[in-house]
Amino acid sequence: MSDQTQNPTRLIKKYPNRRLYDTHTSRHLTLADIRRLVVEQVPFQVVDAKSGEDITRSILLQIIQEAENEGEPIFSSDMLQSIIRSYGPYQGMLGDYLDRSIQGILEAQAQAGVQTSQVWSEFMQKQVPVMQDLMRQYLEQTGKMHRSPQDLFNVFGGVDKPTNRDEPNKKKGDEE
Repeated sequence: MSDQTQNPTRLIKKYPNRRLYDTHTSRHLTLADIRRLVVEQVPFQVVDAKSGEDITRSILLQIIQEAENEGEPIFSSDMLQSIIRSYGPYQGMLGDYLDRSIQGILEAQAQAGVQTSQVWSEFMQKQVPVMQDLMRQYLEQTGKMHRSPQDLFNVFGGVDKPTNRDEPNKKKGDEE
């Protein structure tokens, strides 16, 4: 029997009164219950009961926001600002990087047999400054590359700009 047959995706409906209803267990859930499903790796999908729209990401972001407000947050204000600045042309690259990083951490955790949230928390506290520094360096470098198209053009042997407006055809090194 396949894992999907044994553990089908649970459908959770969110009603206009903000209540979440698990159609599998026929009971209302809290965000803490949804968080437990995530930790237990139970596949689920949250849909708006009225429109049928998939709102799973929105619910997961709410759970992250609640977790960030409790105890020691993973994301500092600087890191969140860096992430916001990355939206746009580098969004996919950052998303892939974060996804691979977190998957690597989870794989290392599984290989070591470490399952406690305390160890995870300690590890992340040590890694956040490293990740923040990498993000800062990345954003500084990409910012420098895109500040001036002329600078980028000059890297590839662009033409020198005239230094005197009165003599636009005079090139650097020409003598009178």
